[in-house]
Amino acid sequence: MSETKSKPDNQEKKSPKPAKGRKGRQAARTDVALPALGVVGMLRWAWTQLTSMRTALFLLLLLAVAAVPGSLFPQRPTNPAIVTQYLKDHADYGPILDKLQMFDVYSSVWFSAVYLLLFISLIGCVVPRAIAHWKSWRSKPPRTPARLSRLPVYGTLVVPAERGLAAADAAEQAAALLKKRGYRVDLRPAAPEAEATDAHDGGARRRAPAFHSAFHSVGAEKGYLKELGNLCFHSGLVGVLVSVAIGGLFGYSGQRTLIEGETFVNTLVGYDTFNPGTDFQSSWLAPYSVHLDKFDVRYDRESVKQFGQPLDFTAHVTTRDSPSDPERQQDLKVNDPISIGATDVYLVGNGYAPVVTVRGGDGKVAFQGPVPAIPTDSVYTSTIVIKVPDAKPTQLGFVGFFLPTAEKGANNVAFSADPDPLNVQLNLNSYVGDLGLDKGKPQNVYALDVAKLTQVNGRDKPAGGIVLGAGQSYSMPNGQGSITFDGLKRYVALDIHHNPGQEWALGFALFSLAGLICSLFLTRRRLWVRVGQHEDGRTMVEYGLLTRGEDHGGLAAEGRTVRAALAKAWDVPGDGPGAQTKNAKSTSATTDTSASTTTTSASTQKDA
Repeated sequence: MSETKSKPDNQEKKSPKPAKGRKGRQAARTDVALPALGVVGMLRWAWTQLTSMRTALFLLLLLAVAAVPGSLFPQRPTNPAIVTQYLKDHADYGPILDKLQMFDVYSSVWFSAVYLLLFISLIGCVVPRAIAHWKSWRSKPPRTPARLSRLPVYGTLVVPAERGLAAADAAEQAAALLKKRGYRVDLRPAAPEAEATDAHDGGARRRAPAFHSAFHSVGAEKGYLKELGNLCFHSGLVGVLVSVAIGGLFGYSGQRTLIEGETFVNTLVGYDTFNPGTDFQSSWLAPYSVHLDKFDVRYDRESVKQFGQPLDFTAHVTTRDSPSDPERQQDLKVNDPISIGATDVYLVGNGYAPVVTVRGGDGKVAFQGPVPAIPTDSVYTSTIVIKVPDAKPTQLGFVGFFLPTAEKGANNVAFSADPDPLNVQLNLNSYVGDLGLDKGKPQNVYALDVAKLTQVNGRDKPAGGIVLGAGQSYSMPNGQGSITFDGLKRYVALDIHHNPGQEWALGFALFSLAGLICSLFLTRRRLWVRVGQHEDGRTMVEYGLLTRGEDHGGLAAEGRTVRAALAKAWDVPGDGPGAQTKNAKSTSATTDTSASTTTTSASTQKDA
């Protein structure tokens, strides 16, 4: 029998070696205990992700996408009546859109969240980069590399001994020349640097002969405005966001229809519609006034194809900055607003306002004055609504259209043939009943709800429609009242804006654009010049250039320009066997020439 040897119990067992290959590596990874990230680590990671440039660009794109619903759906701050009508017309999904704040996009929670995240991301992205750039700006250019020949653009120059140019003087002159070219220069005096220039010939390294003196070098760098422009671009975006936010918080906008002879006073009750900013106070309104003296329209009366087309709109107004200030005569035109009281007043529309007098059934004047009519075409065919809640014994309402130059067409249907008031005509249907104004419910002044009214006049009624020329009157049947067409005035629609951040937004936008141009068209380059004195008295110069980022051939052109400038300064040939230059894509022939140049210098020293 064979005897089996047993190991003692106290002998330590060797741990099995981990398996080699992929399975072994996976097993080793499972044995590693990763530390817990923790709350602080998670916050630090989230902040790093938020302040990355990729996140900032994504949020900028997301902000543009989030603004799209503001163009697709009517917005309550600007058109509350249209929003109300939209909800009535789309009762199925309109309330859902309203809960999603699609009618208040620019003040919604989700739009504000994207806006604030973008703001924080840009600040967190710009501030660290600005600090790092400031430190880099104040630091000296990097030290001179030991082997300039390895740089993408490299060249040598040899100044003959008879020029009497010392290495230190050559370095100073090179530094002055580079400074004129916009480089930030650091002149480095003689130091025990590398003894010689390296060249490459077919992969073999050759060392140039030792020079009689130590090397003087110049470190130069330019293009800091590229990174500065990038920072200015992002800082400008932050400024634009802040300016827009200030305008949304403390600005306001409003609209007012102003008829000839009327005065608009900048008070809250003076507006037809008023949209204040989130933190705007009505006490901040400047107490200015605008009086519409006359509104002139000039039409084309010479061209055949464009006959009757408007050529110019001019509103002659009288303004006052405050009740105690003197009056000023100003002209308000389309795309040429007037500025008063830190607000801009724009001319956005115009039309005719027939002057009417309405008497109730009791014979008393219930309404008298101009009524704006809304143009519907280029010849100012206009719809008009007249509400007379003070008429007695029943309230009166009129709906119809106004024609500046009335003519009859087919079926005796009147139409307007010209925008000028050559043959004015007022066509109306009348209604009696409760207008619903006494209930305090707001209504559109340019629409009449006839659901609960009784029609008296109309084309399909026995009494017919009401047709009035200038100065004519009409008495309604059964003594229910009368209406008189007294005259005609013109009106203008004014859009009034106050945006305290508008000018700042423009300034930051231009600032950002200038920074973008600098970051796109400027290039950051580094250049080094090393100068040494040969034993035979010649001054040996070598230089190399390096770029940060893409240069697309500009670095090679800069190298040729620098070499030509140095050669001109020292009155030596800019080309020839002693002044070869190679770039990043140079052929082996160029490298061989550079190596042969060094070899030639060595043989010259040996002969000497």
